[in-house]
Amino acid sequence: MTEVAMSRYQRLSLTVIFIGVLITAVDTTIVVLALPTMMADIHAPLSEASWVILSYLLVITLLSTQVGRIGDMFGRVRIYQLGFLIFILGSLFCGLAANSAEMILFRIVQGVGGAFVSANSGAVIADTFPPQLRGRAYGYNSIGWNLGAIIGILLGGFITTYWSWRWIFFINVPVGGFAFALGVRILRDRGTKIRQNLDSFGMILLGVGLFGVLLTLTRLSSENSNFLTWWIFILGITALIGFIWIERTQASPALDFSIFRISSLSFSLLASFFQSLGNFAVLFLLMMYLQGVRGLSPLQASLLLVPGYLVGSAMGPLSGRLTDRMGAIVPATGGLVAQMMAILLYAQLGTSTALWWVTVGSLINGVGSGLFFPANNAAVMKVAPSGVYGIVSGMLRTFANIGMVMSFAVAMFIAAQSIPQRFVYAIFVGTTKLTPHLTHSFDTGIHNAFYGSIIMMVLAAISSSLRRRHTTQITR
Repeated sequence: MTEVAMSRYQRLSLTVIFIGVLITAVDTTIVVLALPTMMADIHAPLSEASWVILSYLLVITLLSTQVGRIGDMFGRVRIYQLGFLIFILGSLFCGLAANSAEMILFRIVQGVGGAFVSANSGAVIADTFPPQLRGRAYGYNSIGWNLGAIIGILLGGFITTYWSWRWIFFINVPVGGFAFALGVRILRDRGTKIRQNLDSFGMILLGVGLFGVLLTLTRLSSENSNFLTWWIFILGITALIGFIWIERTQASPALDFSIFRISSLSFSLLASFFQSLGNFAVLFLLMMYLQGVRGLSPLQASLLLVPGYLVGSAMGPLSGRLTDRMGAIVPATGGLVAQMMAILLYAQLGTSTALWWVTVGSLINGVGSGLFFPANNAAVMKVAPSGVYGIVSGMLRTFANIGMVMSFAVAMFIAAQSIPQRFVYAIFVGTTKLTPHLTHSFDTGIHNAFYGSIIMMVLAAISSSLRRRHTTQITR
């Protein structure tokens, strides 16, 4: 079978997209590593620490489908480039934040830019590359995510240990500016612009629902339940139910459930959701184990995980080529099984386990992520109706982002059931050191969270294996 070569324009376009993905990927890991130092420096209340991460993810989640739709209306490349500018400004102000309220506010701005970039990147690839090259393009693009995670871990560990945490945000400014300038020079909109209506009411309902559930989980992790906590939870669940009902009747819904008539697309989106729900919090849990239980510095902890991200980067192009030749089921499902094995290894970590055990788990997890993401992304875009690549790309990011934002809160909630409530946030953000009598309960809590992640990954693997290799597209 003769391999189709990429054109010069396609290679240059992929380079620009690669840089954008890399920048946003850096921010998903670097903040986790810097969180304890950051919160202590700005004297943030412990109850607000988790929202430095959750606010960013929540905004990206809410905007993903709307941004994709705006991209379909005004040009995916134009919205993609605007995302760079907003992300740069948000990063600059995050670095200048004087207190937790400002930090959370500017993280929201940063999240808007991240949504513009992430929700349209897949659609730009779909516009630029024919179906027989998309798997390879997504494979190379996945290197950006893995390399960004590596850079985030290394920079986060180095900057937090030896420099000012503010530079984890300032560093985005020159890199983002270069990527923006390069994108203006190279990228061109090639997709057909389609008039769309925004679903603001649906987005508000989804936001209220997710916020209610997340706030409930974070409150239950650190304090006893009360009347207000359960009313917040009921409000969140009611809003989510209302969102699902409204979306089925809207002419232009935020989440187009009619797309689920494509069975292969449905299972691919579910696989993305459960994979994010199960795997996103793993890095956070590992950092808490390595820094809390084992007493390593942020830099020492991060170095143990770098080999896995390097392997993930190398596996991306291979997975893309496999997907182009044999379909997504084998590489995507195989990748999920590998990630399950890695998490199972992490769940065996104890106070005296050799640290190389962490690196072995990281290597296996890197193989799994390198196999899964390019295959799953290509599977989604290959069966997407050609006129709504932006909406489908946004839906893919939305499902993954809902899983990500819930993963952090769910993992912390599960782990917190084994830890005295008055110590939960203090331990998780690193402002309270573990005493011998707390070490066992903290270790047990992390293990339980890992086992919860494995259950989610099993559901992801089942969803991935159920999709058909060949599915006829439907048009809208």
